[in-house]
Amino acid sequence: MTVHRHRAAALAAVLTAAALSLSACGSAGSTAKSGDAKGGSGNARTATSLADFGGMDGLVAAAKKEGKLHVITLPRDWANYGKLMDDFKAKYGIEIEDENPDGSSQDEINAVKSRKGQDRAPDTLDLGSAFALSAAKEGLLAPYKVAGFDKIPDTMKDPAGLRVNDYGGYVSIGCDAKKVANCPKTFADLLKPEYKGQVALNGNPTKSGSAFGGVYAAALANGGSLDNIQPGIDFFARLKQSGNFNPVESTPATVEKGETPISIDWSYLNAGYTDEFKGKGIDWKVSIPSDGSYAQFYNQAINKDAPHPAAARLWMEYLYSVEGQNGFMGGYATPAMFDAMKKDGSLDAAAAAKLPVVEKPFTTFPSSEQIDAAKKVVTENWAKAIAG
Repeated sequence: MTVHRHRAAALAAVLTAAALSLSACGSAGSTAKSGDAKGGSGNARTATSLADFGGMDGLVAAAKKEGKLHVITLPRDWANYGKLMDDFKAKYGIEIEDENPDGSSQDEINAVKSRKGQDRAPDTLDLGSAFALSAAKEGLLAPYKVAGFDKIPDTMKDPAGLRVNDYGGYVSIGCDAKKVANCPKTFADLLKPEYKGQVALNGNPTKSGSAFGGVYAAALANGGSLDNIQPGIDFFARLKQSGNFNPVESTPATVEKGETPISIDWSYLNAGYTDEFKGKGIDWKVSIPSDGSYAQFYNQAINKDAPHPAAARLWMEYLYSVEGQNGFMGGYATPAMFDAMKKDGSLDAAAAAKLPVVEKPFTTFPSSEQIDAAKKVVTENWAKAIAG
């Protein structure tokens, strides 16, 4: 996840059309006691599908026996997670502990490593692509294929189910039109002198998936490519030198206070601000920059050492059910199974109609090797560039 992962507002007129389809994406506590939870014929910790529980009823029974799900860094106003968690609890009677909701993808990975064997370890993870790929390579994730696994495009999942795309959106520019006379619509606009101290990111790109996406988008807008993210880092260095870059991490609170009137963030987060701030005197406008069109999905995964392994797998089944996938659209995010559900008629048409379209759709997604290389460059060069 990203640092301070809050949603934000209705898109400008150019974006208020039909749904966006991103399915081309390739992209110290007590000791745990529930690792031996049984379901059907197998151990929940090693279960790779519903068959290992003897079906859905067996999984539900095993998860209810555990009685708890520990998630991490899921803000309630991020991609409709609040409603998704409430509905899951109401449906199955399983308590959800959501720790550190404003944390980052790196925080999730750190928690998996530092809390191994503890009941406080996260059961499931929701990670930006770069972080999901690294977690899989480090052997931190459990393979699991949800019932609808075959409906998810091959480019959007690990073949063994170590990590699976869940929802996505575009990098966008949000702006408080009551504080900014002319809201920027492109990365080139952000360099204009009129935006002194106003342009913020949602987090640090070495830790945050949304901020990392912002740097990738800036690279594409400034002569870079999926193989070359350095121009994006150079762009933010120029933004800092011009005095326009604001090092404050953008959140709904900083927007309300007027600290971050321009925020680079995912389209589904920026799209939520209109609803959230409608009665607070904030006129939030959003543009998806045509000069730096970049989209990404987040990835859902199970901690290999999840303290509540059956509940973790039930949460996955719920998120990839028709109810869960349509639930993501309630937060302006595009679900991974969008195309399959549209084809079989299970897609919520009203929610889909509120998703944005873009002038220049992003269709060629970075490979795992490209993301790994880009992450390395950002890790090595970001702090120096912004300090300059």
